[in-house]
Amino acid sequence: MADLKMPFMEHLVELRTRLMRMVVAVVIGFLISFWFSEYLLRFIKRPLATELVFLAPAEAFFVNVKLGFFAGIILAIPVILLECWRFVAPGLLEREKQLTLPFVVSATFLFLLGAAFCYVIVLPFGIQYLLSYATPDLRPMISVGNYVSFATRFMLAFGAVFEVPLVMVFLTLLGVVTPAFLARNRKYAILMTFIVAAIATPGPDVASQILLGVPMLGLYELSIFASRFVERRKKASEEAASADEQEEASGKA
Repeated sequence: MADLKMPFMEHLVELRTRLMRMVVAVVIGFLISFWFSEYLLRFIKRPLATELVFLAPAEAFFVNVKLGFFAGIILAIPVILLECWRFVAPGLLEREKQLTLPFVVSATFLFLLGAAFCYVIVLPFGIQYLLSYATPDLRPMISVGNYVSFATRFMLAFGAVFEVPLVMVFLTLLGVVTPAFLARNRKYAILMTFIVAAIATPGPDVASQILLGVPMLGLYELSIFASRFVERRKKASEEAASADEQEEASGKA
């Protein structure tokens, strides 16, 4: 059975504790990553063919700080996910609490997969497309601060978007959504997808929104498929449990 409801103030204390642990994990990740910020800058610059410049005396320093926090967040993802899970765990059933490790591992993997997909495929294509508007009279001169903000926001957005199938599977297990509900509301999902893409992408250009929106639609369709699979397994498990109970009851009779 799920745990008894906690008083509201206890929920606030619990939330504050979880948030503090997340912050500590990010700070530790930042302290580790900051010393490697030069290598991180070289790594994140690879999709860009042109040279970067900095336009203010402190811009290069703050870029290194930003990269340190970006890498610190990635290093802290397992801790962040674990603390989120533990916060909602008191409201779960015992069999659902046993999914802690699979949830943390799969969510971390999906986030890293999304960030890698962005870095390897989307970011080079997007940058090449955007720089194709250069002309002899309009040459690109990209500041390191603008580029790092562009690249890190894109990677974080893709990492978060790749969590959609796992979230839908989790909601299906809890009975909050069903495959029929997801399929029936596909048109609203398409609308919300491009609204989210417009908010999450670092620029107002349509190309960036499409680069994020199209994979989001694909992940939504994958979520419907995964939800159907989970629902079938859930029904089969419930039927097997019901059959066992009936056999046990008839044996006692």
